[in-house]
Amino acid sequence: MPWNKADLAAVVGPDEIRVAPDRKDGTPGGFVIVWAVEHDGQLYARSARGARGAWYRRALASGHGRIRVVDTEFEVRYVDASEDADHAGIDAAYRAKYGRYGHTVDSVVGPAAHHVTVGIIPID
Repeated sequence: MPWNKADLAAVVGPDEIRVAPDRKDGTPGGFVIVWAVEHDGQLYARSARGARGAWYRRALASGHGRIRVVDTEFEVRYVDASEDADHAGIDAAYRAKYGRYGHTVDSVVGPAAHHVTVGIIPID
């Protein structure tokens, strides 16, 4: 199910969202702050710690969890978007949204970050 425009706008408005992929046993994981962007109507997040990022590993392993933005939570699916995403477009979205943070944004843009791209899809 795609994001509706109002929910997607609410999710990408703040600089940070909190993701909580489920644990291996299916119980809810704890929330972790990440940067996320919208590109072509889809929500993406990348692991600033690369493949070592715990939230990233849990997201791909479970494929399910929650995100929290301000006071609103969404049940979501996490999907590996490393192969089929428009990485140039996602990189541009990250630079547009987070470029004011200088070199910090470099951890989530460019070829080294492409392989840790996660699509976040709402479950209704």
